[in-house]
Amino acid sequence: QVQLVESGGGLVQAGGSPRLSCAASGRAFSSGAMAWFRQAPGKEREFVAAISWSDGNTYDAMSVKGRCTTSRDNAKKTVYLQMNGLKPENTAFYYCAAGRKSVGWGPWDYWGQGTQVTVSS
Repeated sequence: QVQLVESGGGLVQAGGSPRLSCAASGRAFSSGAMAWFRQAPGKEREFVAAISWSDGNTYDAMSVKGRCTTSRDNAKKTVYLQMNGLKPENTAFYYCAAGRKSVGWGPWDYWGQGTQVTVSS
């Protein structure tokens, strides 16, 4: 059973730069990809960024380009989302997801429970 556990959320001041972590367990993560999504109050879940386990290639949503960096630690089976210059409108529940396909991005087969990031003005 794959388990994804996010951490690093909380209350952040506007302009802050939190780093979220997602620890994966339950299978070998040498292939496939991981992604970050977020869901703001009253809005649909949206894709934020993704990273490949094998070569570290990343793919960012246009809305976060230049303000987020995704990285991974294969030995720890953990991926990170470094966010910079957050604004109150970035307040959301942030989720990580895992996909088994080694080519392309998605589909996303496993999901974490999410971590709340609240940005205060």
